[in-house]
Amino acid sequence: MTAQTKAPQGYSTAQIVLHWAVVVLIAAQYIFKDAISLAWDAIRAGETFAFSPLILAHVVGGGLILAFVVWRLVLRFKRGVPDAPENEPAPLKTLSHVAHWAFYAVLVGMAMSGSLAWFGDVSQAAQVHNILKVILLALIALHVLAVPFHRFVLKNNVMQRMIRPAD
Repeated sequence: MTAQTKAPQGYSTAQIVLHWAVVVLIAAQYIFKDAISLAWDAIRAGETFAFSPLILAHVVGGGLILAFVVWRLVLRFKRGVPDAPENEPAPLKTLSHVAHWAFYAVLVGMAMSGSLAWFGDVSQAAQVHNILKVILLALIALHVLAVPFHRFVLKNNVMQRMIRPAD
């Protein structure tokens, strides 16, 4: 956004729907990852594995997450995002900004590394995928803990921006 463009007061319906769709897809990826993990282990051991719809679901879910993240980035650049709450201390504003960009980078990195591992049989990509999985969990924990911190410590209702659209 340019200096003359005012930040929106909240997120658009599309931004909110994409956010929650990615949340659901990420949760499903973690909950149902065993099938693809077992298949990967079998492939690495030179064994065969039985097809499971959960393997396909994991691959498709990763592709959808990548598509939705790209869509969110396009919306972010076109529409912008609301400013941080005024009562948020500057270091926390910086941390929030870095964490949001880290989410985008980690999610893109996970989709790319997962694709390289699965379709390209690149073991190093699988290792990167597993490292990013841990980083993503840390980012999710930070993100979720920020909600009660904003509500009960800073006493702003920043969560409402991701529930009520401002279009």
